[in-house]
Amino acid sequence: MAKTRTVIGVFSSEDRAEKAVGELRHSGFSDNEISVVGPDRGKGRQHGDTGATMMHQQLGDGATWGAGIGGAAGLLASAGALAIPGFGPILALGPLAATLTGAAGGGLAGGLVDFGIPEQQSREYERKVKEGNFLTVLKTAGDADRAAKCLRDEGASDVRID
Repeated sequence: MAKTRTVIGVFSSEDRAEKAVGELRHSGFSDNEISVVGPDRGKGRQHGDTGATMMHQQLGDGATWGAGIGGAAGLLASAGALAIPGFGPILALGPLAATLTGAAGGGLAGGLVDFGIPEQQSREYERKVKEGNFLTVLKTAGDADRAAKCLRDEGASDVRID
């Protein structure tokens, strides 16, 4: 069995992160592998509004993203809107959203650690999101190098494979 690896890229805008998600999907990665987290800048999103942005459309109607999460937390996470105490509102989609829902007390960095990202990197990623950036995170047993190339090709900075 192939080892699961985590690929992370930092994007300066939601639009770039959305485009990267589309490219990852086009390259054969599944919705169950792809997560996005970033600041929720409003754009009219409300809890339960799964069609507010292209990203929501790309990532499905919430059924795929909410699968396995369960309960009301899954519905909230699939909608993309989360509030992290001491951090504020964030947009979170994919498997990482479920982890962040359960780790709200530890902030964004704590949720990233719970998702398997080393603590020092998690704190750096939290800082980058506070600065207005978006993270695209892929957990895959597939070709991590190909995923990293997709992220770089779409303009990601600080692409890492763990």
